[in-house]
Amino acid sequence: MSQIKQRLAHIKSQIRHAEYAAGRDKGSVKLLAVSKTKPAADIATAYQAGQRIFAESYLQEALQKQQALSAFDICWHFIGPIQSNKTKAIATHFSWVHSVDRLKIAKRLSEQRPEHLPALNICLQINISDEQSKSGITLQVLPMLIKEVTQLPKLCLRGVMAIPEPNTDFEQQCKPYRELYQTVKALNQVEIDTFSFGMSGDLKAAIMEGSTIVRIGSALFGERSYK
Repeated sequence: MSQIKQRLAHIKSQIRHAEYAAGRDKGSVKLLAVSKTKPAADIATAYQAGQRIFAESYLQEALQKQQALSAFDICWHFIGPIQSNKTKAIATHFSWVHSVDRLKIAKRLSEQRPEHLPALNICLQINISDEQSKSGITLQVLPMLIKEVTQLPKLCLRGVMAIPEPNTDFEQQCKPYRELYQTVKALNQVEIDTFSFGMSGDLKAAIMEGSTIVRIGSALFGERSYK
């Protein structure tokens, strides 16, 4: 069995154990395989081992892989920063976008979503740790952006995405996720079913605090090379 297949089985086991520890239903958390900088062959290996949802951050790289893997029934998620000149291609070639953080981008995605495709699933990116280097909105801005985005016809608001500051203490890992989850649940503005947070280093804490999608890259495909 290849390394990728072995790692995939191990990560899925970790997710199941974390679900059990959190009192969550088995299968309530999905694994999103983050395949940026990795070749199409690695994605094919993970696909053949049962993985079906993959995430990319770099548009041109993603489009090349999508073409190479067009025979596979892959659900593609976009998780990178979004520039205005990239919205048409993202709206056309992805089923999910996790990194919407302003109304201008949301409007463009809605307007440019092809008519023959279903509404584009989106998550609003929250800068939960208020880091200058990261994209995302504050929790204070969230209610207004939800109100605006839900009026756009070709978008389906599914939930929120966040990447907090790294922390090795379990309780400190839980804290921002708990705040985000409880804040969103208290809004009661729209039916939210997706909480996209948690990576390999804080997977257990994220699942404890309500994550429904964990994003795993290097732990599955190996360390990335940005050459």
